[in-house]
Amino acid sequence: MLERTGREGRPAEQRSLASGAREAYGDIAPAFVRYSEEVLFGDAWRREELSLRDRSLITVAALVAGGMTEQLPYHLRLAMENGLAPEELTEAVTHLAFYAGWPRAAAALTAAKEVLGKQALPG
Repeated sequence: MLERTGREGRPAEQRSLASGAREAYGDIAPAFVRYSEEVLFGDAWRREELSLRDRSLITVAALVAGGMTEQLPYHLRLAMENGLAPEELTEAVTHLAFYAGWPRAAAALTAAKEVLGKQALPG
């Protein structure tokens, strides 16, 4: 399992979400920030029954299937940090098109294209 910690002693991806959630919602929803930092990325993502790689793949799949492309760029970058290759991510989205629908997969690939850029393989 990948474990990257910074000077705050929290994993890098936990810090980045925490600071993002804190910046975006801290003034209006401190409980949301606390749950994001402590429960979601502090507990749920740290459970040892699944690797960070597997959690990222599941999260990306859920976001694609639910049509939630706003959070997709963050989780695609996190998925690559957690060991998923760009071609694995685009293959997962392609596979999901048959289950989640073509429009949702196309929207996810549009978001992925910006994140993956030159890292994604053509074709």
